[in-house]
Amino acid sequence: MTQGSTATRTDEFRSPWMDDELAAVAELAQNFFDKHVTPHQKRFADQGFPDKSVYRELGTLGLASMSIPVEYGGGGGTFAHDAVLFHEQVMAGDHSLQLGVHSGIVPHYLNAYGTQEQKLHWLPKLASGEWVGAIAMTEPGTGSDLQNITTRAVRDGDDYLISGAKTFISNGRNCDLVIIAAKTDPTLGARGVSLIVAEVDDNTPGFERGRILEKVGQKGQDTTELFFDQLRVPAANLLGDREGAGFVQLMQQLLPERLICGVAATAAIERALTLTIEYTKSRNMFGQTLFDLQNTRFELAECAAIAKISRTFIDDCIVKYLAGQLDASTAAMAKYWLTDQQCAVIDRCVQLHGGYGYILEYPIAQMYADARISRIYAGSNETMKDLIARSL
Repeated sequence: MTQGSTATRTDEFRSPWMDDELAAVAELAQNFFDKHVTPHQKRFADQGFPDKSVYRELGTLGLASMSIPVEYGGGGGTFAHDAVLFHEQVMAGDHSLQLGVHSGIVPHYLNAYGTQEQKLHWLPKLASGEWVGAIAMTEPGTGSDLQNITTRAVRDGDDYLISGAKTFISNGRNCDLVIIAAKTDPTLGARGVSLIVAEVDDNTPGFERGRILEKVGQKGQDTTELFFDQLRVPAANLLGDREGAGFVQLMQQLLPERLICGVAATAAIERALTLTIEYTKSRNMFGQTLFDLQNTRFELAECAAIAKISRTFIDDCIVKYLAGQLDASTAAMAKYWLTDQQCAVIDRCVQLHGGYGYILEYPIAQMYADARISRIYAGSNETMKDLIARSL
């Protein structure tokens, strides 16, 4: 199987939150990836970022902001619509578009905390794919400990002057809009953090895109450094009605972000299992198929059980989230446990592929490289365990 191979779920199970409309969205998403993404994966990986035109194609199909209200250019749907998109992206083997950020995270900060004027100005451009969105939280010296960021936003008349450095920024190379976490009052710790939205391009004074970082996996997805040197941003671009609300806003929006990680991890488990079942049933050795060997069957049986448990867990989380009942501790459990299982299952599937599991021509090898970051981003899994422990 080639690097762009797709896979379907391992059985005919239908999640309780799925319906016919969402099934149609899944089919539309499959066609989008097949036509606009999969054929270009190698080129995206070689250049280190996807073409921006792909986001416009996504917007033309109405897939970019499905859970944003119609009045702001979105689809008027729910998280379930986005979950279908993220699932199909994993099943298509795409590791270039950072849709979790562009569609699942950035628009919801704007929708939750923006003024009517801000939402009418920014959201339609993200929904259409005219603009690509990013959020700049992590700094060279600050990861999960967001209250200790050092990027400063100093008021200067009707503007903020923003100075600092960010790193590991998904969509950093392609972004036209970036939400910047900055200290408006460095003496107040977490209460001094604010979120400020900047409209940027390659010629914006005080804004510089750093290098595209060379990663272990997800090589087609642009992850960059961003530098701000007295970047002038209108004070009206502050998210929220006051300075210092940024840390609370970040904590509130991290819950759906962690749920997105769980959705992608579960899809990866299911895809890895499907690909490995197909491979072991077609690989002959010792006068029988690899699947006929007892060790293979036992390994796949255990991975199938993990896949079923993972699907049941993430479906329950989605149902609860749609009903407004998912708590932060359970979202942290989903993020940490499912991404741990993602890495473990894919590793076992690589082993069953033998030497071919280490060759990037086979999608399981690419999945292995792509998976490792899932235990780190959106808050490390160790941070997730600490959050869970606080609720015990």
